[in-house]
Amino acid sequence: MNIQFKKGALELCVLSVLCRKDCYGYELVSDISCHIDISEGTIYPLLKRLKDEKLVVTYLQESPEGPPRKYYRISDRGREYKDQLVAEWLDFTKKVNHIIEGPSEGQKGRNPS
Repeated sequence: MNIQFKKGALELCVLSVLCRKDCYGYELVSDISCHIDISEGTIYPLLKRLKDEKLVVTYLQESPEGPPRKYYRISDRGREYKDQLVAEWLDFTKKVNHIIEGPSEGQKGRNPS
């Protein structure tokens, strides 16, 4: 998959997963990489930026397999931002799909909005 496609969608993917559950970094990578090929090196800088922008908060939780894990939880501000991104994404993909597929016979020459 084109790296620019992934970069643009990864923030939305991370926030969407965090809306469903709190996660530690490797868990996020595992969940997302089931669908999109990503690495830990891609996620951690994004998580730092999301934390700096107060879209996520972190907390430590003991782990039975070693040291405490840093978990990420979406903030109220992050939920609002994610909802805005979803609306923008759906509008964008609708328009791109229209361009890719071309207008239907009844819509030729019309300007969709």
